[in-house]
Amino acid sequence: MLTKIDAPARHAVLDTAHIGDIQGALGTIKQDDIGPRSGLRRRLTTLLAILGPGLIVMVGDNDAGAFGTYTQAGQNYGTTLLWTLFLLIPVLYVNQEMVLRLGAVTGVGHARLILERFGKFWGAFSVIDLFLLNALTIVTEFIGISLALDYLGLPKGAGVIAAAAVIIAAAGTGDFRRFERFSLLLVFGSLLLVPVVVWVHPPVMQVATDLIVPQFPEGGKLNEVMLLIIAIVGTTVAPWQLFFQQSYVIDKRITTRFLQYGRIDLIIGIVLVVIGAVAMMAFTAATFAGREEFGNFQDAGAVAAGIGKYVSHTAGVFFALALLDASVIGAMAVSLATAYAIGDVLSLRHSLHRKPQDAKGFYAVYGGLIVLAAALVLTPGTPLGLLTNAVQTLAGVLLPSATVFLLLLCNDRAVLGPWINGRWMNLFTSTVIGVLVMLSVILTASVLYPDMSETTILVILAVGGVTIIGTAIAFFFIGRRDGTKLPLQTARESWRMRPLDELPRPQMTPLTFVWMSVLRGYLVVAGGLILFRIVQLSLGVQ
Repeated sequence: MLTKIDAPARHAVLDTAHIGDIQGALGTIKQDDIGPRSGLRRRLTTLLAILGPGLIVMVGDNDAGAFGTYTQAGQNYGTTLLWTLFLLIPVLYVNQEMVLRLGAVTGVGHARLILERFGKFWGAFSVIDLFLLNALTIVTEFIGISLALDYLGLPKGAGVIAAAAVIIAAAGTGDFRRFERFSLLLVFGSLLLVPVVVWVHPPVMQVATDLIVPQFPEGGKLNEVMLLIIAIVGTTVAPWQLFFQQSYVIDKRITTRFLQYGRIDLIIGIVLVVIGAVAMMAFTAATFAGREEFGNFQDAGAVAAGIGKYVSHTAGVFFALALLDASVIGAMAVSLATAYAIGDVLSLRHSLHRKPQDAKGFYAVYGGLIVLAAALVLTPGTPLGLLTNAVQTLAGVLLPSATVFLLLLCNDRAVLGPWINGRWMNLFTSTVIGVLVMLSVILTASVLYPDMSETTILVILAVGGVTIIGTAIAFFFIGRRDGTKLPLQTARESWRMRPLDELPRPQMTPLTFVWMSVLRGYLVVAGGLILFRIVQLSLGVQ
């Protein structure tokens, strides 16, 4: 039976467990500790206590899907696509900084804010799409676990069951600090990729050049290269990250007083995720250069075998262990993001500070997703390739919509008050959303129509590019107008969103009207493509 929360009626925070001391893996900050953070030692101990949300969400992003995508880019095209990672760094920071800010200021999760500010339809759409996407994503994590086990010579069945048990047990202790310590141990485990780089020693100057100089692989087909670039974008900037970090920041009890430390935590996480991504692309490119496997990517398991064959068995083992580590932390983070979102929307107790018997619904969602994914991977005949394609399609649908809501929430004065976005942030974010919408249309169409021509892709890019530039420039000059005014003397660090039932109704500003229209249009196009393809398949048209 699902247990409702018992939060105070006059507080924006939805679960009372989200109020109290910050109990981080590396330190504690008392709730009544409001003293200044002066001196290097004081600031360092504060940072250590705050470390966690940014590190976990970013390193969790280098999951099994990321291992497959980055190594595919390296094996098929060398290091020529490294520049995509460099361009994604500011996108990662801006997106995650906005949800960090939303969490610290509001005390309310991303899913609940969408429900309250945009209505039941959009709230239900976001949560249902997120639930389906995350469930399928967790399946890919267990595919990664099984590939790593195969290379390590361990029994697949027992290994998958053991991994599922560890993932469930990590969150099921009812001790937030214990969960975070285990997660940070997995974050440290991601550094297993560093020795592989040392053993392979890819050409440093070539890697550095390709990281900052955009280019397309010589002889590569435009449609295939574009799809891989979209896959890199999709695996680096994933929808679950937005929901996870905002809720995890709230669960860790981080408020606006510690936002600057949360941003440092996020930056460290981005550095680690980019190092891991660059390392995988670089050492895979160097390993297979001039070999018969170059240009013939299969999966991450085959990459481990290739590294073991051409570099050393030890290097292959390290890569397989890193894959196992990444799959486990990815499954934990994605499952937790889903459980947080469901708890938010259904007003259930949803905190790692609570014991399982005190938050049955929250832990049932978390553990149920893990059990389901493990069972599917172990069931003979499960169409794992089809499920992987479904992940791509659903990610293409959810990511643009999630970022549209993120932008609008960060311009809602009733929600963020003095913490709303500035004009330059809106200009950048509008451009990013436009690019994501355009890439998502290409991705959705290509998954449904694998033989899509290069001309079609170029037309979408041209039309999308013109629209993006025009829209972004327009929003730079559009002012934000709503019904909530704040006194100029409001102290930012002490400002918190009022309880949800006290917020004024959202106003239809020009920003809201245009982006909601874009979102509706995008969903009509994506839905139309999917429906048309279903009709074609039902009529026997391939």
